[in-house]
Amino acid sequence: MREGRNIFGWLGIKQEEMILVDAREHVKITYQTVEHFKQAVSYYIANNEAAKKDEIAKVRECEQKADELRKKMTDRLSEGILVPPDREDLMHFVRSLDRIADWTNGAARLLDFLKKPLPQTVLKELALASDIIFESISKLNDAIQALMQNELKKAIADCHEVDLYETKADDQKKLLLESLLNTDIPTPLLLVAYQLAEYLESITDKIEDASDFIKLLAIKAQ
Repeated sequence: MREGRNIFGWLGIKQEEMILVDAREHVKITYQTVEHFKQAVSYYIANNEAAKKDEIAKVRECEQKADELRKKMTDRLSEGILVPPDREDLMHFVRSLDRIADWTNGAARLLDFLKKPLPQTVLKELALASDIIFESISKLNDAIQALMQNELKKAIADCHEVDLYETKADDQKKLLLESLLNTDIPTPLLLVAYQLAEYLESITDKIEDASDFIKLLAIKAQ
């Protein structure tokens, strides 16, 4: 890596620089979305329905903020002078960020249907699944911060950790589903919990998609 080379020296175009600045803000909002969801899960496990609902409302608020920022970023791209594949890559990145918040909000809506705690064996796996999502988004946040500070090797290393969390999420989904299938709960609750497990694993997929773009930028800037 050539010391002192700035990521924006590779990007070169003002619109792309501004998109990354917006992306950093989007990741912060998305991080908050996941953080509130994790808190909602904690309150659900503690059988605190009022606190759970309050956190779910905050998830929704953050998702709406993320959606507004996604629109701003999309408008900026459409008005810029970028040419393919740059515009296409950045549009994919923007959509990936937005989907993290969107799928987290979807998971929160499903959690809202669960009024009474599921069996402890299920709750244990649910808590671990939400922890993995939070750790994954934390690493994505670290990666984009490192990229903006021109710490390219750290950005790539953080992205590699995101990949590991995505693999952990796949394994955790299996454990969560196994715990559900080995408990005697009403069919409607089983269906909701199954969908929730699907959503949780999908969130880490979206985080990995966004991480892949950060990794690409860091590699090209070296």
